[in-house]
Amino acid sequence: MTTPEPDPVRLTSRQIRILAHPLRVRLLGALREAGSATATRLAELLDTNTGATSYHLRQLAEVGLVVEDPDRAVGRQRWWRAAHEYSSWQATAYDDDPDARAAAEWMQGEQLRILAERADGWRAVQAGYDQTWRDAAGISDALLRISPQRLDALHAELWAVLERYRAETPSDEPDALPVAYFLAAFPKVGVRR
Repeated sequence: MTTPEPDPVRLTSRQIRILAHPLRVRLLGALREAGSATATRLAELLDTNTGATSYHLRQLAEVGLVVEDPDRAVGRQRWWRAAHEYSSWQATAYDDDPDARAAAEWMQGEQLRILAERADGWRAVQAGYDQTWRDAAGISDALLRISPQRLDALHAELWAVLERYRAETPSDEPDALPVAYFLAAFPKVGVRR
């Protein structure tokens, strides 16, 4: 089976403008989590209609975020897959493009919404999991006094650790589950030096 490229795609202005749409974000996320699917299957999964799903998949394909999956092609059925495992961007990359900057801000808000939704979902069901999962999962925070350069280095180091764990985890590990791991760091609002 063809899998997405392991390297991230650094979103161009055009890509982030296309991706900054509620259904498109959900489509790309579903393809990354569940693997290849048809527009019909994605419509069922995301509780929408096939016409909208097909249209938005074509929009994502136009900018290289999804591609047809040749390994799954059957007759006239179109199977889609994510082109990359994840996308990244720096909001400052769009400072000269107001529409892309607005899209990046929307994407940041969407990430926060997804984080809150997943954290609340876990909180609601965690009692049904065994102690090892309840002890391993969770949210924590730390307050650091750090320069932007060192914060950038910290982020890169933590990302490298996540990549190492992703690469080293066997696909047949018996108690492994998909886990969403969020990294977030930002200055405390209203606090200066």
